[in-house]
Amino acid sequence: MLAKITSGAVVGLNATLVDVEVDIPGSSLPSFTIVGLPDKAVEESKERVRSAIKNSGADFPTGRITVNLAPADLPKMGPAYDLPIALGILIASGQIAPEISESLFFGELSLDGTLRHTNGILPMAYLTREKNFKNIFVPKINEKEASVVSGINVYSIGSLLELVRFFVGTAKIFPAVKINLESLLVRSSAEFDFSEIVGQEQAKRALEIAAAGGHNIFMKGTPGSGKTMLARALPGILSTLTEDEALEVTKIYSITGNIPEGESIITKRPFRSPHHTTSRIGLIGGGGSPMPGEISLAHRGVLFLDEFPEFPRHVLEALRQPMEDGVVTISRAKGSFTYPSKFLLVAASNPCP
Repeated sequence: MLAKITSGAVVGLNATLVDVEVDIPGSSLPSFTIVGLPDKAVEESKERVRSAIKNSGADFPTGRITVNLAPADLPKMGPAYDLPIALGILIASGQIAPEISESLFFGELSLDGTLRHTNGILPMAYLTREKNFKNIFVPKINEKEASVVSGINVYSIGSLLELVRFFVGTAKIFPAVKINLESLLVRSSAEFDFSEIVGQEQAKRALEIAAAGGHNIFMKGTPGSGKTMLARALPGILSTLTEDEALEVTKIYSITGNIPEGESIITKRPFRSPHHTTSRIGLIGGGGSPMPGEISLAHRGVLFLDEFPEFPRHVLEALRQPMEDGVVTISRAKGSFTYPSKFLLVAASNPCP
């Protein structure tokens, strides 16, 4: 029997639909195969799904199982396909028969069948709305992150067993309550208050001008003179994030797994302070599977480079184009990815001996 579940893959900052097709023929030798350019995390989902189904009280098929992740030319990364694969196996084996044509599924399974925190939920929620799907099923721990997107029903589930009971009609799951972004942004406050810094009036005046005009700034002073504290207080005098800006930043933090647990969106302007031993890839972004770097994590906020002369020259030179264009494009064999990088650069150093 063939089952088809709709999920998605995060590409850059956006998501695209992925069809999870599960085929279990009537009689064959036991095997479990996943095709469709899966990475190591997706390959390992076979063991997680097997244990999760058994520990949820369902029967794991003993015959041949073939899982196809389509489109086949798109690399599939991460453990988020655990839930749709497990659901597809249950449907293809005839254990449940739900109506899922208007739903997306996304989540990582534990061996006991519970759902773990999964990266990339916000782009998936936007994909659900853009493609005119009505429902999205996500882990309960990611509920707030998905609930900021209007026009869709967000069902948060704690385990595979809970989802099965919902589909067979023995349990109820109600859509999550939508979150008002405006109220979250109004309540946010800065970590450091600019008004609490005593002295350094000239430096504070320079930072106020930089904040007002979006200018980059370089501070030079002896150790202990307050350069780091001034830089950390700078996001507090920047304007409050707009809803669009907050969602831009949250998308970046969602795919990198940096949203604080229990939070729905990023409400404060980011402040990033990488160590001077940071590599060019760590600062700009990249890697085998390209991910945003520090300049993208500082988007709409402040990038603080302390001990500025200690950064390697080739790392600092790499900042030129992103600072001018406000975006950084990373090209690798797996594709070309563009990430935003509109940040206010604050550099600091000690006086030259």
